[in-house]
Amino acid sequence: MKVVICEDNPYQQEMIYTRLRNYAMINHPGVEFVLVASGADEVLKFMETNNADCFFLDIELGGGSNGLQLAAEIRKKDLLANIIFVTDYSEGLKLTFKYKIAALDYILKQTDDDFPDKLIGALESSIQRYKQIGVTQTVNFFQVKIGELIKNIPYENIYYFETSANIHKIILYEKNGIYEFYGKLKDIEHIQPTFFRCHKSFVINLQYVVQIDKKKKYVELVNGTKCPISIRALRNVQSKINNFNEININFLGTNSF
Repeated sequence: MKVVICEDNPYQQEMIYTRLRNYAMINHPGVEFVLVASGADEVLKFMETNNADCFFLDIELGGGSNGLQLAAEIRKKDLLANIIFVTDYSEGLKLTFKYKIAALDYILKQTDDDFPDKLIGALESSIQRYKQIGVTQTVNFFQVKIGELIKNIPYENIYYFETSANIHKIILYEKNGIYEFYGKLKDIEHIQPTFFRCHKSFVINLQYVVQIDKKKKYVELVNGTKCPISIRALRNVQSKINNFNEININFLGTNSF
């Protein structure tokens, strides 16, 4: 889970970051603090090319920045991001409803004697919610668990799965990386309509198939990978593709299956 902190007070910023980082290092090594910023502009610039899952935001930021407006922009880009307000502004809670932000938590700095504990509690709630995203069928993410690391990967980013040389493990290939984890292809092939079991050792995402060579019996993906395809899969792949009008695949070799 990737975390962003935006706080313009240097002392508060250091305290929040240190408290959360130290806790995460011991209890949740998979949590990564990707940005500690002082203003909204830094966060928005970061989000142009990156993403995060949890945001700790001050409401009143320096330079005329408004943490509520920043949160609204974050929400436009990501409906699932966890937003936690950390502020001195007690009236801000009402405004979170006005901006329709759906914040996960709202923590007051000065009046909460247990402020550090509430920071940790908010981080824990965010982690638990992040874990649930990958197992909720209405959300289009595949969740990979590798030791302490939990990563939610959008289905649309996945190229294919392949059985690993390491027993009981699968390798996932996606736009931003490669991950090996414990699992079975039979538990994966039906979770997404565009996933297709082309071979006993491969499940591909039909969205990224550019051509199928029926003579040489392989499937080529947009990243250049050639995955084997079985005779049985060749018989079924055309009907599967017909269900998705936006998928255009070049078939090579004989015209019959």
